[in-house]
Amino acid sequence: MLIAGTGGAIYWKLNGNIKTIDKDGIASDRPPEAQADANGNKPVNILLIGSDSRGGNNSDLGGGDSEGARSDTTILLHVYADHKHAVGISIPRNTITTIPPCKLPNGKWSKEQKGEGVLFNSAFSTGGTAEGNAACTQNTIEKLTGIRVDHTIVVDFQGFAAMTKAVDGVEVCLPKAIYEKDLNDKLPKKGAEVLPAGRQKVDGQKALDYVRLRHGLGDGSDIGRMKRQQAFLSSMITAVKQRGFSPTNLLPLADAATKSLRVDEGLDTVDKLMSFGLSLKNIDLHDVKFITPPWRYHKEDLELTPDASKLWDTIKADRTIDGQNATGEQPAEATQAPAATPTAAPSTTAADTANQSIKVSVYNGTTAAGMDGKAAEQLKAAKFTAGKMGSAASTKYATTMVEYGTGQKANAEKVAALFPGATVEAGKTPGITVIVGKDFSAANGGAAAGPSASGAAAAPSTPAAPAPLPTNITNDARSADDDICANTTYGSGG
Repeated sequence: MLIAGTGGAIYWKLNGNIKTIDKDGIASDRPPEAQADANGNKPVNILLIGSDSRGGNNSDLGGGDSEGARSDTTILLHVYADHKHAVGISIPRNTITTIPPCKLPNGKWSKEQKGEGVLFNSAFSTGGTAEGNAACTQNTIEKLTGIRVDHTIVVDFQGFAAMTKAVDGVEVCLPKAIYEKDLNDKLPKKGAEVLPAGRQKVDGQKALDYVRLRHGLGDGSDIGRMKRQQAFLSSMITAVKQRGFSPTNLLPLADAATKSLRVDEGLDTVDKLMSFGLSLKNIDLHDVKFITPPWRYHKEDLELTPDASKLWDTIKADRTIDGQNATGEQPAEATQAPAATPTAAPSTTAADTANQSIKVSVYNGTTAAGMDGKAAEQLKAAKFTAGKMGSAASTKYATTMVEYGTGQKANAEKVAALFPGATVEAGKTPGITVIVGKDFSAANGGAAAGPSASGAAAAPSTPAAPAPLPTNITNDARSADDDICANTTYGSGG
């Protein structure tokens, strides 16, 4: 009874800590919800906002007296449907953007703001309240990316500092020592050393100094600061995983987090937060990526380049930044030699078994409906394993294309033999992909659009694989297991 009573008290204490975000401020005109795949898996998009509110005890940590609150850090975290991959996208706070109408404290809605001088982090300050306008930031992200946000989490200075102490500090690395003037450029002189050069463990105020630091490293821009924030989050994730997920380890972190978080109603209880958190524990550190959308300077501010739309399309298609299908629906691609024929199944030939080990994705590259399904049936008849099906990025394929990943050329040629006239080419994604063209649809009665002949009517259609991301995006990505001393500055100077 004592144990049960103590557990209940802790549960109610943690629940009582949680504060929620007003859902009435979320716009009604939103991107569509992601659809579950055939296995019931869905991706999840979480908007993480670091608030620079000076309310409460935050002014002691923030070193400023500004009223209201701004989004000091904003990351859109996409957890893929397979729950084996995740990517965090840092949005530069001085990005020129369009801020849609947002609900104000008096219940009215602001007018849309756009054009030069309308910066992303001002969305959070819309309305001028001490707690900030998380709903307005969510509306702005959805308008900017076309991606629907499932959950929003806001953490302030005090909460951030407490969480770093709850994990006994976070290891960071600096290329040079940081002094008081680097943290506050209004000071008349260099001042005392605050953070030494090299590897070190920080918590509380020093952790906050690290993630908020701009001056003294690189060109002093927000881009360099975001790189350090990404390195810090990677290191913190590593610290949590290394400590383990026992109640003893999680309770201090849960207490610190729930005291400082404001969340949407979908995460407003300990049960919901715990369920969501534990759903992420099996993601390998290497498969947690952090990136910044492609940008360019516009005077003193930034604007996203057209390549950013390719990044949003990749996320909406649930593709990793290196092009892997992470919907949770795709079977593992064949990377080993075909298995030998089981002696216990004499009715199955060696060729059948070999073909079954070859997984093939099928896309319809024509305007004729159901061609992906017919091609899949043809593959199945030859004992190949048909994987994901859907529409190709283009419907103008004249001939059928068979693309293959590393080590799959021989298998691709076997698949191509089923599609007379098909071309075989090396692709940028693992495994084998068939994109059927007009030659196939003409031979299979392809006509005007109609119901899919794929035989999987109950499964929702999935977005076609987008074009590979430009190297200016992929080359700058950080994995959570990268060296913490690497890629923590931008530009020269300081």
